[in-house]
Amino acid sequence: MLDVPLLIGGQSCPARDGRTFERRNPVTGEIVSRVAAATLEDADAAVAAAKAAFPTWAALAPNERRTRLLRAAEQLQARSAEFVAAAGETGAMANWYGFNVHLASNMLREAASMTTQITGEVIPSDVPGSFAMALRQPCGVVLGIAPWNAPVILATRAIAMPLACGNTVVLKASELSPAVHRLIGQVLQDAGLGDGVVNVISNAPQDAPAIVERLIANPAVRRVNFTGSTHVGRIVGELSVRHLKPALLELGGKAPFLVLEDADLDAAVEAAAFGAFFNQGQICMSTERLIVDARVADAFVAKLAAKIATLPAGNPSAEGSVLGSLVDSNAGERIKLMIDDALDKGATLVAGGRLEGSILQPTLLDSVTDAMRLYREESFGPVAVVLRGEGDEELLRLANDSEFGLSAAIFSRDTGRALALAQRVESGICHINGPTVHDEAQMPFGGVKSSGYGSFGGKASIEHFTQLRWVTLQNGPRHYPI
Repeated sequence: MLDVPLLIGGQSCPARDGRTFERRNPVTGEIVSRVAAATLEDADAAVAAAKAAFPTWAALAPNERRTRLLRAAEQLQARSAEFVAAAGETGAMANWYGFNVHLASNMLREAASMTTQITGEVIPSDVPGSFAMALRQPCGVVLGIAPWNAPVILATRAIAMPLACGNTVVLKASELSPAVHRLIGQVLQDAGLGDGVVNVISNAPQDAPAIVERLIANPAVRRVNFTGSTHVGRIVGELSVRHLKPALLELGGKAPFLVLEDADLDAAVEAAAFGAFFNQGQICMSTERLIVDARVADAFVAKLAAKIATLPAGNPSAEGSVLGSLVDSNAGERIKLMIDDALDKGATLVAGGRLEGSILQPTLLDSVTDAMRLYREESFGPVAVVLRGEGDEELLRLANDSEFGLSAAIFSRDTGRALALAQRVESGICHINGPTVHDEAQMPFGGVKSSGYGSFGGKASIEHFTQLRWVTLQNGPRHYPI
């Protein structure tokens, strides 16, 4: 069992009232972590620590910030085993956590490379002798709120570019992966970023609304970023607007995967299985809608069913398990209700559908219609549905018939045709002949519609975590009308 204290001002500390909560392995029920349950005063203290650390961190030379972030990336990679050891918090497979550490390390390296790319510009002025500039400067304290499903990647993403831009950070850990999020803070602390540069707050689940509102309302918090469900994202967005804090929101998805009639079906099946079922479908980019041209749909479904048969889900520690557990049994029950709704309304169960506790076998449904919940609602589980259409325009209509717009994929041997379609798919991300699940540290990552707004990643996120300021220098006399 892991003891998880708060990280405030460089110090490990309990909650002020001594309260804790427990996170249990969803498969075994064993306690994985005992976690400090922050009070509102702890939230205030974390912001105060970040505010106190801001002037020194912001004043560092860009290459010094680069050096410290690179050191953090190396330490994060070196401590991979510690992150994998905490995978029991979510029931994930070890290979998923290993990949998380790999990509998160690259995110820190990419952020380090950005410290010298935060530039401005000279703007011609109509005023004689006026030298006008647009300068990007750090904002102050940035609040990052990260989810549990890709815990190392998404928590690191919440803080890496804010740090590169010269801000200090308060990370609100997920109640479902608190040990992992706290460990990220410790790695950054141990790498020598400085006391208070990164602070980590954990809270009991029932306290989350009050803690989040307190953090956003704090006058010292100048920017907010959130990754998570669309439902909670709306709340965070509304709170941020109320307190006039710009927010970067990366929310839910229901990724369409278009299979044109000329697609390489074997390649499409491999990508679809990976996109739909890796990490039990608990990825914002997970493939949920397989939109297949009717001329090849039967062959595609048969091949995918055969692939699914090789992907058994089970206890991550058990030999033979390819997929692991859902985050908890409640998630399984929620998803099973969606599957049953579709079956009751005429869908065909092609594969999977069996739920045992928090273990749901990868599931494929055919003959799905817009009368079924799975047509529109995000399952966030190992479930994919087949939607059949005739011709590119019908496939495109089905792809865009969703409130979500994060990731998408198109499979076709005619890349020009696919590229033309990709430009009409309503999503922030679209991959041609590749899976919907794909992330790289340097890429602009964000969605449209109910999948949020703004982009994480490399240069794209500089505008979110800096303040653009107009500064002038008057050379010589200036005429005034009075």
